[in-house]
Amino acid sequence: MDRAELADFLRRSRARLAPSDVGLAAGARRRTPGLRREEVAQLAGMSVDYYTRLEQSRGPRPSRQMLSALARALRLTEDERDHLFHLTGEQPPRRETTSRHVRPGLLLVLDRLHDAPAMVATDCGEVLAQNAMSRVLSGDLMALPPCERNLIRRFFLDPRAQETFPAEDRPQRAREQVASLRAVTAARPEDPEPAALVTELRAASEEFARLWDEHEVAVRRASVKRFRHPLVGVLELDCEVLAHLEHTQQLVVHTARPGTDAHEKLQLLRVVGLQDLTAPVARTP
Repeated sequence: MDRAELADFLRRSRARLAPSDVGLAAGARRRTPGLRREEVAQLAGMSVDYYTRLEQSRGPRPSRQMLSALARALRLTEDERDHLFHLTGEQPPRRETTSRHVRPGLLLVLDRLHDAPAMVATDCGEVLAQNAMSRVLSGDLMALPPCERNLIRRFFLDPRAQETFPAEDRPQRAREQVASLRAVTAARPEDPEPAALVTELRAASEEFARLWDEHEVAVRRASVKRFRHPLVGVLELDCEVLAHLEHTQQLVVHTARPGTDAHEKLQLLRVVGLQDLTAPVARTP
């Protein structure tokens, strides 16, 4: 591990980013350009002390999970992400169509959606990034271990996840989840990931197994969804799914039409909910 080179790379990557590049307010006048160390630490989900030690060439070797989080926080390209891994003596992730690396341009779009909950997820349901409003609506999924960030797995295996939806909507939400996963599995027969998820859920969830055997297929597209939120109650939101075919990633955006009750509730969440993003995850989009 080249600690000196790693520290220099982190400092330079941090200095080139403005708060607006990552969806943060500029705040008080800054003495130096770029993000503050505490802001990078917050975006990466690590302690400020740990990140500071990395920049001072005295930190321990970061885990692969932490390196991926730093790459997202610093909006690194795939080449820059690979360089970050090499500096720590780690082999970079393989570049495949199912890459977990979210492109900086897509993250920039995500951060600019200040008043609409939005996230980037794989077509198999794994959440890769969220904006602030998404964390307010659905909980901070990126704070969970990677194995717990899959929306489909959470829906069928975590009873709290289904509570996000009104009870009368849950059967339809379940059908949509299963039908979407079947479409993905058929489209990528050589990819072990969707097949493994299906095997796991068929064994662990009777509801999933029953719906899977019905063989419904539906590609995830625009829809209308109702959410239950403990602060504002039920919101009816338009859901738009923008797919990136090369990387099997989707930008999922939830909006409310101006003048509607849901629009007013989203505005309230933006004002009140953003003041506290530390609540435990108990919901799923």
